[in-house]
Amino acid sequence: MFDPLLFMDCLDVDNFMHCFTKQCVKILDQVAPVKSNLSIKKKVCPWTNEVTLSLKRLCRKTERLWKATNLEVHRLYLRDLVSSYNEMVENARSDYIRQLVTVNKKNPKVLFDTINSLVCSAAPVTPVFCEADSNTLLRFFTDKIKMIKEKIPPLLCGTPAVIEPVSSLWSSFKSVTLTDISALVTKMKPSSCSSDVLPCRLFVKVFDVIGPWVTKMVNLSLSTGVFPSTFKHAIVEPLLKKTGLDPTVLSNFRPISKLPLLSKILEKVVSEQLSLFLDQGNIHETFQSGFRKLHSTETALLKVSSDIMMSADSGKCTVLVLLDLSSAFDTVDHQILLRRLRDEVGLSGSVLHWFSSYLSGRSFSVTVNQIRSESADLLCGVPQGSVLSPVLFLLYLIPLGKIIQGFPDVSYHMFADDIQLYCSFKPTELQRLSSLVQCLVEIKHWLSDNTLQLNEDKTETLVIAPDDSIPGINQYLGDLGQSVKPSLRNLGVVFDKDMSLVQHCKQLTKNCFFQLRNISKLRKMVSQNDLELITHAFVSSRLDYCNSLFSCLNKKELSRLQLVQNSAARVLTRTNRRTHITPILKALHWLPVSSRINFKILVLTFRALHGQAPPYISDLIQPYTPTRALRSVDQNLLTLPHTRFRTRGDRSFQAVAPRLWNDLPLSLRSMESVDSFKKQLKTYLFAHAFA
Repeated sequence: MFDPLLFMDCLDVDNFMHCFTKQCVKILDQVAPVKSNLSIKKKVCPWTNEVTLSLKRLCRKTERLWKATNLEVHRLYLRDLVSSYNEMVENARSDYIRQLVTVNKKNPKVLFDTINSLVCSAAPVTPVFCEADSNTLLRFFTDKIKMIKEKIPPLLCGTPAVIEPVSSLWSSFKSVTLTDISALVTKMKPSSCSSDVLPCRLFVKVFDVIGPWVTKMVNLSLSTGVFPSTFKHAIVEPLLKKTGLDPTVLSNFRPISKLPLLSKILEKVVSEQLSLFLDQGNIHETFQSGFRKLHSTETALLKVSSDIMMSADSGKCTVLVLLDLSSAFDTVDHQILLRRLRDEVGLSGSVLHWFSSYLSGRSFSVTVNQIRSESADLLCGVPQGSVLSPVLFLLYLIPLGKIIQGFPDVSYHMFADDIQLYCSFKPTELQRLSSLVQCLVEIKHWLSDNTLQLNEDKTETLVIAPDDSIPGINQYLGDLGQSVKPSLRNLGVVFDKDMSLVQHCKQLTKNCFFQLRNISKLRKMVSQNDLELITHAFVSSRLDYCNSLFSCLNKKELSRLQLVQNSAARVLTRTNRRTHITPILKALHWLPVSSRINFKILVLTFRALHGQAPPYISDLIQPYTPTRALRSVDQNLLTLPHTRFRTRGDRSFQAVAPRLWNDLPLSLRSMESVDSFKKQLKTYLFAHAFA
């Protein structure tokens, strides 16, 4: 199919991509030539088929006959036909939904969109009808970044971060084989872009033919240190930030950037080699949990909440500050990023040249309703929608952690561009808050020097202390005192001044019952197995989100969450509220909420002990080593930390994890595989819950 002679003179990657695209288009024109279709098809329901359409036509024909004759026999015949038609449509819709749920079990986006389209009102369509309107959106997105850049103060020359000498250098990429590229294509999620020469599904099907040429393109780019220019143009599709927002207000839209599939394959190859280099050089920021393997919002919040609870147990107060950056990914300075990659990461040679080529010459256009705007240059920011953007942004923030470490009284944690600062102190040591205030000043200086803007309107502060101590603490916070709130949302979990998560449980319960009301509308459309899958996707996933933090919940809040699970079981099994719930949960093989919390904590503990968790989680638990030879020396026990209060230190992960772990039988504590451990642990907890 491909003519090798066309590629003989392609010594650079841009010429190679031109020939590759030309060959693909030539073959497509031969096999599937483009045809114009001027007919406008009526929008029909996706579950409509020929059988339902033929029965619908028969109903219309019979209706006309009855109106012409006005005979009772024709009316009764029409009634029977309409009843049969409605039943057939109901069955067709159920089959369609069942097939969608089965096919997209591991594709949450499609599953959520499908269910929402059935139970919720349709979102308003973006009112764009001409190229001028697309250009308006284009100018809005570009002007937004310009305005943010203009608001950033000039260089403030804060305390420079200490740059440690780079221990290793990376100057050249490793070439890849066809097997490597094939493995990447198999694992990648199907996502097409309008600039793709081949649609994603077709690309996968014909990969055996084009695979060698794709591999050659990747190796040519890696060896020459040049990123193909055809991959540098992004197609931006605006998406409403929330359902129900006014589509005529441009600020309600979030730009969703799409890049060619071949670009993502090339970036994935580079990303894997870059990650290996960063791991070997231990270049990652320890307290950065965004976009990193084994890290999550849950591990980040678990570390922060455990530190706060243990500080409260020792009689300390804590001030937690959440910082928000304005469009941080879009304001990254390319020259600063390249210097950081060279001086602090250790990139050089063709590798550094490749990243320079990757960042330069980028552009984008906005497409809405298949109408594309003109093109605009991207002069700053990491490419949105790309594979490498997250890791490049994390490397851009490396000096920030070093600056915060210069203040011993201030602890911190980051999740991508979400920054948390917290300072613990005795009520008699309020002067320590000056370190927090000064640290925030240095952070502002560093952000300004690195073309990032702190959104002070969204900066939130939480004081975790007794009520009588809060006024005195606020006096030492300076400008931060204006941002103090009784509770705040931290990575999806609502923290309050008592760290009781009461407000979070109330919001969670309300959200889950809303989802249950929608799910109940689907009971006639789907089978019980599919309904259970939907229930887990919409309700159980919410109950399980960051539930390792729920060890601090009191009995009232646990009962509130258990009521949600009980209601979900009743909706699924169609039982009334008077029926005893325990046999139903047991028949469904559902662990109660309290057992699910213990399950999550124990799995995290197992991962921490086996090197499958972030280091900051592993540091929270310590294996028990007796001072003299005892029978417990080989029991795989954990050390219980000394705590003073049951409602504070006893509810932290540091105390709960060892207590639950030591209560497990030795056979569970001695397991090596996490999958086997999870399976046996669920059996163990299930037996105890329904003993």
